[in-house]
Amino acid sequence: MTLANKRIAFGVLCLSLVSASWLWWPDTASQQAIYQSHTASANGGAVFVQSMQDTVPDGNFPKPVLTAPGQAAGDLPYAELKRLFDYYLSAVGEQSIEAITLEIASDLNQRLSLAQIPSAQHLLSQYLQFKRSLVDLETNPEWIGSDAKAVRQRLLAMQDLRAQFFSDKETQGMFGFEDEYDLDTVARLEISQNPSLNELQKKQQLAALDASQSVALREAREAPRQVLNVEHMAQTLREQGASEDDVYRMRAKELTPEAAARLAELDRDEAAWKQRIEHYLTARHQLLQTLSDAPPSERDLALVQLQQSQFNADEIRRLAAYEP
Repeated sequence: MTLANKRIAFGVLCLSLVSASWLWWPDTASQQAIYQSHTASANGGAVFVQSMQDTVPDGNFPKPVLTAPGQAAGDLPYAELKRLFDYYLSAVGEQSIEAITLEIASDLNQRLSLAQIPSAQHLLSQYLQFKRSLVDLETNPEWIGSDAKAVRQRLLAMQDLRAQFFSDKETQGMFGFEDEYDLDTVARLEISQNPSLNELQKKQQLAALDASQSVALREAREAPRQVLNVEHMAQTLREQGASEDDVYRMRAKELTPEAAARLAELDRDEAAWKQRIEHYLTARHQLLQTLSDAPPSERDLALVQLQQSQFNADEIRRLAAYEP
């Protein structure tokens, strides 16, 4: 995903089932062994993976409540736990599932009460098994494609699969808003692809969906548009000679100070990435000139070594988009 796309990604439906990396997840017995053996942070405060540098784990957890032995733990913060799980699972490819599970277990020890930790660990185990089971859904040809029928079938199949791993309470807590967003998106896709409706009828049905949205859903759908508008304002300010401090204040006023800080961070990341790409392309051009008479295998090896010296595996996969 490009840095520009990150600015609007939180408003986009993600119905793709699972990446191939889940195929290497450990089995349930391995996960349980990890839970039982892990009692301390795996990294001692160091950044977990490079891609998480200057970030904080997702999840707005309430302050843990001390409980006496045998006292009920209370409800888990299901939505926040899912956000925390997904934050760490984004490190797949940079760390093993075993290491990721250890890190999550360490984080849970700091965020939850002692009475809640066993339930949260069980929830994580179920979530990992659910993610692994999603792989099988990709083999059904009826669910491949972007037409409304395939998308709805894929979504309903995913919901049916979830029922095998989570209670109704857990499902609602972890996936309730996600389901509302996805079903609304599928309904809009079905309207837009319905050949029996004329343009006026489509507008009327879409307007009816707009009117029936919850406040939270409406805000989520408006968020990408709002960010795009703010970024257009930022570009205009810069063209007029405004400073980055001026841009930050505008973003903080239109959004929130936290959002303004995140966007400023993306600006810095984007500038650093562009500089790295420029250096790489210059070095690549010089290398190809130097090895112009060398055998193709020698040039290919030199290019691979150049890439590996400047980028990690995930970044290397993006380089083709910048190379001539």
